[in-house]
Amino acid sequence: MTKEGDFALPPWQNTTEGELRRVGIELEMNGLELDEIAQLTADFLNCEVTQTSRYERSLKGDPAGEWIVELDFTLLKKMGREQRVASDLGDEIKSGAEDVIKWFADGLVPHELVSPPLPMDRLPQVDQLIAHLRKAGAKGTGDRVTNAFGMQFNPEVPACEAGVITAYLKAFLCLFDWLNTRADINMTRRLTSYVDPFPAPYVRKVINKDYAPDMSGLIDDYLIDNPTRNRALDMLPLFKHIDEDRVVSKVGDERIKSRPTFHYRLPDCLIDQPDWGVHVAWNDWVEVERLAADQERLDACCQAYGVYLDRGVGRLLHNWEDEVQEKWLSGAA
Repeated sequence: MTKEGDFALPPWQNTTEGELRRVGIELEMNGLELDEIAQLTADFLNCEVTQTSRYERSLKGDPAGEWIVELDFTLLKKMGREQRVASDLGDEIKSGAEDVIKWFADGLVPHELVSPPLPMDRLPQVDQLIAHLRKAGAKGTGDRVTNAFGMQFNPEVPACEAGVITAYLKAFLCLFDWLNTRADINMTRRLTSYVDPFPAPYVRKVINKDYAPDMSGLIDDYLIDNPTRNRALDMLPLFKHIDEDRVVSKVGDERIKSRPTFHYRLPDCLIDQPDWGVHVAWNDWVEVERLAADQERLDACCQAYGVYLDRGVGRLLHNWEDEVQEKWLSGAA
């Protein structure tokens, strides 16, 4: 068992190259201006702030890489990278349009703090940074009804192998209802569909005991049923890293970044709540890791979940989240 504020460790802590696995963190917030977030973070990490555009800052000096602070609005970021020329009428018109869009975005669009891939043993430092930003006035999902802000993290895969990745998918699908209940997602975020569940036919296909595709089949099956970033566990960045042409041929979204990580998008960002931190969602995610690494328990859980899904309306009399809590977690009796 872990105490509040502690970080659980997954069974697979290293990559196939023997390196400690890394995790990227993304935090959406408001309550502080862009430059305030950048400077507070830079001071905490002993980094230097560089203005890369009107709506983007990079923090240099961390051995893990650059941190990014930005307004989470693709159009404004693109406009903010263009130089304004005061004497040019066209630029004046663009400038006026940009100002209007910025005015509209204020209060609705979050600022986002994005870490580089950090070794897992640095996750407690991220919680300390969150407390630092909270004290300065950072606000999260619960501050306003319009704050559909998320906390996303990107755990590096231990191995880019079909069997390993399939095990993670099976484990996540089995535990999703429990994770979703634990996360208690803000209604506004639910309505935006950023973290949609996987479609039922795909779930049934993957949890089947005979489902063991090669990498091409795994990616193709995913793309057929999930040609979108809007999943609680977005696999497109990982699959793009493995086979970019296969993914791009089906999903042309330029926002998909190729990286050897899972992209877990489910949790809210509750940065303004006392004692909240990455550890809350991370320790739940580690249950996915532990189930994926325990083949016997994973097979049994998939079978039980399949039986539950086959009950149809009988599911109203059976709570799968309770069964997960009582029987399928690593600490269950």
